[in-house]
Amino acid sequence: MMDAAVSQGRDGEIAADLMRWYEAEGRALPWRVGPAVRAAGLRPDPYTVWLSEVMLQQTTVAAVRGYFARFTARWPDVGAVAAAEDGEVMAEWAGLGYYARARNLLKCARVVAGEHGGHFPRSAAALQKLPGIGPYTAAAIAAIAFDEPATVMDGNVERVMARLFAVATPLPAAKPELRAHAARLTPQARPGDHAQAVMDLGATVCTPRNPACGICPLRGPCAARAAGLQGALPRKTAKAAKPVRLGHAYIARRGDGAWLLERRPPRGLLGGMLGWPGSDWGDDPAHDPPAAADWRSLGEVRHTFTHFHLRLAVHIAELAPDAAPARGFFVPRHAFRPSDLPTLMRKAFDLACPEFDPTRGDPDDR
Repeated sequence: MMDAAVSQGRDGEIAADLMRWYEAEGRALPWRVGPAVRAAGLRPDPYTVWLSEVMLQQTTVAAVRGYFARFTARWPDVGAVAAAEDGEVMAEWAGLGYYARARNLLKCARVVAGEHGGHFPRSAAALQKLPGIGPYTAAAIAAIAFDEPATVMDGNVERVMARLFAVATPLPAAKPELRAHAARLTPQARPGDHAQAVMDLGATVCTPRNPACGICPLRGPCAARAAGLQGALPRKTAKAAKPVRLGHAYIARRGDGAWLLERRPPRGLLGGMLGWPGSDWGDDPAHDPPAAADWRSLGEVRHTFTHFHLRLAVHIAELAPDAAPARGFFVPRHAFRPSDLPTLMRKAFDLACPEFDPTRGDPDDR
């Protein structure tokens, strides 16, 4: 067994090598205060750290860049988000997915603004009490914004730890062991830079497939590389096949060009988002159009959620000017923005749109 002092010294060397690599090779991200700028005295804004971490949950950096720029331009601080209309925030979030994050974003902003004077708590334990902030996000904010030596664990960090220490236990059972390794490596000094360094290493060098071991700053102490196992780790427990659910979506336009939409219930999938009136999603959903009309079936669009695949049958109709739908509301043609729709509803619109007469609409729009 390795002597504790030797192990501690080795861990310190690994952390130091990683930090030197980060200072030279770390990613330049719009929400990040890089190591050189931070050394000059600029501190990260907890608001932008929080916002970016929420957006990055289960989403790629490439997808988040544009959303982050639009959000911070429109709502530059947590107080501005807290004061925003729910529908405006949900519309700005459309296409980013996992819409519970947007609902919790609003809840969290309002708690921070209303109960904390617009200032985020400084510790991971206190941050985790806020809506929508779990252990990972709390640790990331505490470390990056406030220099608390919190252990930040995401998929990139888990992969680096599994390879560096050759952890053969499959995920998710390996999580406690991987966390223990990551905690041991986390330094008291510059823990935020350290956390970002590990995440950057996993995102750019220690990648899921074909890791670039030849340029890795930790290739020397990496146990998986020494054993030739880097491509096989981390191991994962096989997932059960996702079930398939069915549903109906009804896309209708009135003679003046207004579209029939509804806002989905605040809880559940796509909660609070604009969408087309539709059915429940299940094994045999009822065909129940929202208004009397000559409905025509176009086919289906497919979408995958975390726990199931959805096949959504799309039906379209032109409605009379005096139509009185049983559910939903009309949005004037000039006020309707397809970009406000979540991805699933946009897929349905993209399928249906060519079927509608483009010359119909308000006289001023012709």
